[in-house]
Amino acid sequence: MTNLLYQTDAYLREFDAEVTAVDENAHGVYLDRTAFYPGGGGQPADTGSLAFEGTTVAVPAVKKGNLHVIDGELPAAGTEVHGVLDWERRYRLMRTHTAMHILCGVVWRDYGAQVTGGNMDPLSSRMDFEFTRLDSELIGEIEVKVNEEVAAARDVRVKILPREEAFRIPDLIRTKINLLPEGITEVRTVEVVGLDLQADGGTHVANTSEVGTIRLPRFKNKGGANKRIYVELE
Repeated sequence: MTNLLYQTDAYLREFDAEVTAVDENAHGVYLDRTAFYPGGGGQPADTGSLAFEGTTVAVPAVKKGNLHVIDGELPAAGTEVHGVLDWERRYRLMRTHTAMHILCGVVWRDYGAQVTGGNMDPLSSRMDFEFTRLDSELIGEIEVKVNEEVAAARDVRVKILPREEAFRIPDLIRTKINLLPEGITEVRTVEVVGLDLQADGGTHVANTSEVGTIRLPRFKNKGGANKRIYVELE
């Protein structure tokens, strides 16, 4: 089992770890602890580097199961390594992910629309909602509201709860389909205090004021009640 440092400290930029296993076919390694997010929930995996025994190699991807793909020499099992994140990219993704939760919170609170999908890149994203009607006027109204939530400087809190306790929280799952595996015993929740609370595994900023200005430059009708809203950060 890998100690997932990013789950409780999204601001951790560097860390020390030990290689627990090597996958030569995938040209990657497993670590006993990591600050690299492996991707999921629409958020891309982190990138960065590992340093060991006088060598520094790039980590261009982290895959499911926390396999750190290596571009270069593979460290052997038992090797002590020093990991460094591409912090600029990670922080942009944190801002973007929190912006998506702000949008989700506003849309759920004021319009009762569930999320049907989403994806993100640094400083841009898209979210699909179950809207019966969406037009330029409504998009403008939502944009004003989400930026009011940024200006409100709401704290963002992360908790890891026992499954039974987590599922007693009303509306914990905001997606149309519950994506949480049946077998998990703990659920990580992310709360934008006073606005949004949902199950989530990704990384976020600590306060909405860090997100910056949110723009909703366009939308798209995906058919029926499925509407896509595009998000950009300045």
